[in-house]
Amino acid sequence: MRKWISGAFFIALLAGCSSNPQQSAPVEERVPSTATTPGSNAGAVTGGTTAPGVGGTTTGSAGSTNPLRDPSNILSKRSVLFEYDSFTVPDQYRGIVEAHARYLQGNRNTRITIQGNADKRGSREYNIALGQKRADAVRQLMRVLGVGDAQIETVSFGKEKPRNPGHDEAAWAENRRADIVYSGE
Repeated sequence: MRKWISGAFFIALLAGCSSNPQQSAPVEERVPSTATTPGSNAGAVTGGTTAPGVGGTTTGSAGSTNPLRDPSNILSKRSVLFEYDSFTVPDQYRGIVEAHARYLQGNRNTRITIQGNADKRGSREYNIALGQKRADAVRQLMRVLGVGDAQIETVSFGKEKPRNPGHDEAAWAENRRADIVYSGE
């Protein structure tokens, strides 16, 4: 009887191995969105032109400027502000992150550091961790948009580098941020 049970088990095992393999589910290919939020100026470079002119520095031609330093260019905006106790990139700042991501894609040798910051409320350890989560959130969004991981470094300053030294909600709101800093600047 024992031989018969082990023989039946062996046959069932072989029968299971010989079944047709299941077809795998199709993989959905997603392309990063270049849509901008209402009121954002994500695609703008200067004079209403869009993304193709975003990349690169100028070679000294008349009337042209470095897009990273041109105050009328979205690339001159370098801060992403966050809600209290949050590290989710707000929709209103996605256009800024997308513009910097496009610039970095067009300039593969360019490196940035994303500096995470927090307001003064909370312990030093908590604010260092929160600042790092904010920097990492911006980094992750840029990676999803196609920026190479080697181009981005993150660091947290916690509450150590406030933009506004005030002691009210308006000051604290300015200090809850991630700053994009280009190498060499």
